[in-house]
Amino acid sequence: MRRYWKTFLLRGMMFGGFGPIIMGIVYWGLSLSLPQFSLGGGEVLLAILSTYLLAFLQAGASVFNQIEEWPIAKSLLFHFFTLYVAYVGCYLINTWLPFEWTVILIFTAVFAVVYLIIWFTVWLSVRHISRRFNQVLK
Repeated sequence: MRRYWKTFLLRGMMFGGFGPIIMGIVYWGLSLSLPQFSLGGGEVLLAILSTYLLAFLQAGASVFNQIEEWPIAKSLLFHFFTLYVAYVGCYLINTWLPFEWTVILIFTAVFAVVYLIIWFTVWLSVRHISRRFNQVLK
C-alpha cells in the first residue's frame, strides 16, 4: 500500500500545476469577455491554491484504479468520491457554485452522469483494444 501512496503523491505533484494554469486561462478569458471583471489578490491566491489541490487530487486519484487487490467497484467509488469532494470543495470555496442545496444536487447529478459516461467510454475502449490484441495473439 505504501507504493500506492508514493505513486499518488508523485502523480499529484507532477500534474498539480495544470490546475492553476487552466484557472489562469479561464480568468483571462473572462477578463476578455466581461468588461468589469476584476479579482482581488486573496481571490487569486485562493483560486491558485484550490485549483492546484484539485489537480493534485485528480492526478493522484488515478492510482486507485491500479490497486490490484481492490475490486473494480471499490476502485471506482474511491476515485469518484475523491474527485467529487475535490471538485465540490474547490467550486464552493471559490464561490463558483453557490452554497445552495439545489445547486449542489444539480452539480452532483451532472458530475455523476459525466463521470459514468467517461468511464463507460474508457471501458468500451479498453475492451475493444484488448479484443484486437487477443485476435493478433491468436
